[in-house]
Amino acid sequence: MIIEWNLNKKRGNFRPVLTYTIKLEDFEKELGLPQVVLESTIPEPPESWSASCLPGKNERNGMDCTTYRLYTPDHKKGELEGKFTLPWRANSKYSEIDESFIKLRDNFEIVLKEAYDSHPVDIEGKLELSEETRRHIASGLVSQRFLKAAGF
Repeated sequence: MIIEWNLNKKRGNFRPVLTYTIKLEDFEKELGLPQVVLESTIPEPPESWSASCLPGKNERNGMDCTTYRLYTPDHKKGELEGKFTLPWRANSKYSEIDESFIKLRDNFEIVLKEAYDSHPVDIEGKLELSEETRRHIASGLVSQRFLKAAGF
């Protein structure tokens, strides 16, 4: 799995925007992995639909943030893109991003290892009549053929 992200913020009262992609590698897609869902620590500000946060409003007025949910791509598609608006911060530091993506990767690796340890199987079988049944039928068939050959 490859996770790539970018955090971008315009000058001023604009909120930063986190964009990310998560791609499964071909061998991961072939394992039929379930999606890993994680309640991240990446903060979602109040009114996250708004691109800006003015002084004294929302998170700049002490309002609490919720958090975003992260998840890995479906194994059939193998890729997803996401975009989160983050709260305005004077220092522009968001350690939650690294922490959350690392936790998502760690949780994914657990599922990946479990799936990989489920080994492939290719079992074939074949059954024929048992020797006991063959002997039982053989005596009757021989008698029937002998009688038929003798004209009975």
